[in-house]
Amino acid sequence: MSRVCQYKTGDKPGRGSYTCCNCGFCLKLGADDKMPPCPNCNNTTFTKA
Repeated sequence: MSRVCQYKTGDKPGRGSYTCCNCGFCLKLGADDKMPPCPNCNNTTFTKA
């Protein structure tokens, strides 16, 4: 089963947990937060956790 990487750095996807499509790092965002690059590997694509 492959993950669809639908969120990118700079997006405002809303409150929730997001997983880096490269290293699997879990990132938590608030309602108005912008998606940052992954703090672990600097990747720019994420999927909803």
